[in-house]
Parts: sequence; C-alpha cells; structure tokens
Amino acid sequence: MQKMAFQDYYPDHFSHCYGCGRLNDQGLKIRSFWDGEETVCTFTPDQQHSAIPGFVYGGLLASLIDCHSTGSAAAFAHRDEGRELGSEPAIRFLTASLNVDFLKPTPLGVPLTLRSHAKEIKGRKVIVITELSAEGNVCVKGEVVAVRVPEHFHE
Repeated sequence: MQKMAFQDYYPDHFSHCYGCGRLNDQGLKIRSFWDGEETVCTFTPDQQHSAIPGFVYGGLLASLIDCHSTGSAAAFAHRDEGRELGSEPAIRFLTASLNVDFLKPTPLGVPLTLRSHAKEIKGRKVIVITELSAEGNVCVKGEVVAVRVPEHFHE
C-alpha cells in the first residue's frame, strides 16, 4: 500500500496546480512526503523537460522547488499546530517569494531528489529551504517564502 503524499490531502478546489495538482491531467503531479523532520520529493525529468541536450530546463527546476516547498509549508504548519494532514479547515500556502540558485547543470533522465526544512514558521508565513540533488550532487538551492491562503480562497 502506497502512503499518501501531502498533495493527496488537498481539497479538490486546491488540486489543479500544474506542478502538484492531482486533478491536473497535464501537470507534473509531484508528490511530497515526510522524512523525519524534513520533507522529500522525487521527480524524474524526461526529454520534454530539457534545456540543452542532456540537461534539465531551469524553469522546471524552479517549479519543482516552488511546488514542493509550498506543499512542505502546509505540512510544516499542520505539524506546528498539532493537526493531522487533511483536517479541516484546509491549510494551503501560496508563494510570496521564490529565490533559486542554480549551482550546477542538472542531468536529464535521472531521479531528482528535493529535500526541505522549515527555516521559520511565524503567523501566516513559512520560510522553506529546499535543495535539489541529482545522483547525490546538490544542483539547485531554493528559498520560498510561503503565505497561508486567506479564508476567502476556501469558498
């Protein structure tokens, strides 16, 4: 039995994102999970995600960091509030700021691992630090300032 990803708990009206929406048939459908105090996601890019032959397009890498980080922000907020994922009202986050540092070219066709931790949880804001690795090498680092979705978005 496969365990549920953070994104599996999103209500339907929050499940259409290109990066992480389970209801977006054309999307990436990334899936994020707990790994101790960190969160983890694995994604394997293919030819359609290329920049130059053999390497991943930077926009995709930024998207992976963005979606995994906002999903992680929701998980960190649930844990910080002592709530179970999927409990009501839903906790969802949007990106207020995305900073991405491309450290080295990222190869195509191999699993990419994203690992995140919460740098800060304060009020409606969670700052998430994410590293994206390929074959054990950190290729990209990102920092996302995620803000909790306002109540009127739930309607």
